[in-house]
Amino acid sequence: MQHWKEDYMFGYQFLNGCNPVMIRKCKEIPVKFPVTHEMVKGFLEKGVTLQEELEAGNIYIVDYEILEGVPTSSDQVYLTAPLCLLYKNRLDQIVPIAIQLSQTPGEKSPIFIPSDNEYDWMLAKMWVKSADLLVHQLVTHLLKTHLISEVFEMAMYRQLPPVHPVYKLLKPHVRFTIAINAAARGNLINEDGVISQITSVNGDGIAKVIQSAMKTLTYESLCFPETIEARGMKDVPKYYYRDDGKKIWEAIHSFVSAVVEIYYESDKTVQSDGEIQEFVKDVSYGMNNSDSLGFPESLKTREELVKYLTIVIFNASAQHAAVNFGQFDCYGWIPNSPSTMLMPPPVQKGKVDIDFIIKSLPDHERSYKVLGIAWVLTQFQENERYLGMYPEMCFTEEPVKEAIKTFRKKLDEVTNIIKSRNEGLTVGYGYLSPDKIPNSVAI
Repeated sequence: MQHWKEDYMFGYQFLNGCNPVMIRKCKEIPVKFPVTHEMVKGFLEKGVTLQEELEAGNIYIVDYEILEGVPTSSDQVYLTAPLCLLYKNRLDQIVPIAIQLSQTPGEKSPIFIPSDNEYDWMLAKMWVKSADLLVHQLVTHLLKTHLISEVFEMAMYRQLPPVHPVYKLLKPHVRFTIAINAAARGNLINEDGVISQITSVNGDGIAKVIQSAMKTLTYESLCFPETIEARGMKDVPKYYYRDDGKKIWEAIHSFVSAVVEIYYESDKTVQSDGEIQEFVKDVSYGMNNSDSLGFPESLKTREELVKYLTIVIFNASAQHAAVNFGQFDCYGWIPNSPSTMLMPPPVQKGKVDIDFIIKSLPDHERSYKVLGIAWVLTQFQENERYLGMYPEMCFTEEPVKEAIKTFRKKLDEVTNIIKSRNEGLTVGYGYLSPDKIPNSVAI
């Protein structure tokens, strides 16, 4: 609430807010976003050109093209598909330097910059954050954690018997997922559900966004290290989501590797496990797989099996925690991330004042529903089972019990590292602290 208007806080949330997966390094300005050096030179280091900063890797971009052409739920709400260019300044802050509120440049789609009228720039940032909220809810959160986990869970129940070691390994990480998704279908994403009530889209719009996202949902995009690499985000400072996520990915990968090596003595053992092969094939079918999406239809090595199971566990636990439990922090102050906009986007500069902004923001009814749902979704359960807590202990073999102990010890170490780091930060990042990561998508 105190800092939402400041550019550094706007940029910081792309790294460590509840949708930290949209930002990517920009090596070339898109034709559809004709930002020039003359426009932004006042916000770059003195004597350095925009092209030089692009080549140096200091320019980043977020693009909400997925919202282009999505129908709104009524004539009284508005939706745009904005683009935002960001810059890593000498203070290692990621700050916005240009915003375009549509995918089509032109006279009626001005490029807003920080030196514009205070209210022009404020409103442009609000439009970006409003688009970000919608993509976060429908794609980053709903599709890529809730619905994806359900596909793995369904395939597990259909293809793996309860005595199978992989069934035992995955069972804690699919706990309550089908149940919570059924509740979401009945109350949140249905035609008259909460999402339609608080955002700009109805059931058809929700379906269009998710269907569009599914067309580009690749297997590799669910692999944490590879998606960080693909977005060019390996060396961005203060990207705590990346730093903590990497540690947890490695801990899960090491644990899964230990378990797989206990039950599979060679790659040939994996190949000859018909139940595992059917499980993987069923997931591929559930994902509506194609060659371009790359979901494997069989696994040939222990290494492939380890990576596959790490993806399942990481996305159901850590990734869901990262994109779920920050919702009240980010959305609890409505101007920071408006769930919808009630006035059309400006088509020229210098026409916006504070009254126009207030009229653009969600009304009282939409706002209190946002607060309510954001608060509910960020509450932990009384008897929450956090990452590495397996009270049912499906495994009886001592080597696996030892592997679980080692896993818990590693997670405790990560928790302590994060706690120590956060003590030195003005705004700590705790969404990926293992002691706050539930095992499964259960809320």
